[in-house]
Amino acid sequence: MSTERTWMGPSAPERLGILRSTRSVAIVGMSNKPSRASYFVATYLRSSSPYRVYFVNPVLDEVLGEKVYPSLADLPEPPDLVDVFRKDADLPGVAQEAVDAGAKTLWLQLGSWNEEAARIAEDAGLNVVMDRCVKIEHARFHGGLHLAGFNTGVVSAKRQVLA
Repeated sequence: MSTERTWMGPSAPERLGILRSTRSVAIVGMSNKPSRASYFVATYLRSSSPYRVYFVNPVLDEVLGEKVYPSLADLPEPPDLVDVFRKDADLPGVAQEAVDAGAKTLWLQLGSWNEEAARIAEDAGLNVVMDRCVKIEHARFHGGLHLAGFNTGVVSAKRQVLA
């Protein structure tokens, strides 16, 4: 199996278009651990985006006070965007689940690259984004990106003094 990257993803304007047309996001591989990227992304999307956010993980019942669904097929609506936090070997299966669930976009997080998963999704007409973070992209396009990855709301060249 080649590790060479041959797939070409959407441009920045195309990614912005995807995010603007998205109304619902399913986070596959949602964790209940605050140190995990999926948890951080979920808290950001719930507080800083207009999206309906669904959590998918077959071993959890509730996270952040919200129901966790065992699979994409169990969601109350087809998700526009499926944001995936799963290991590489699981990605083609998740891509097929996203297709079967009627999703419009398969989004693989930073560090996730699987051309087989991309092919499965694209062959079914889905948009595909790989090796990018939904939170970072959303914040970048909507003026909320700071060097630490979030907007502090402070505009100053001086270091903040904490009492």
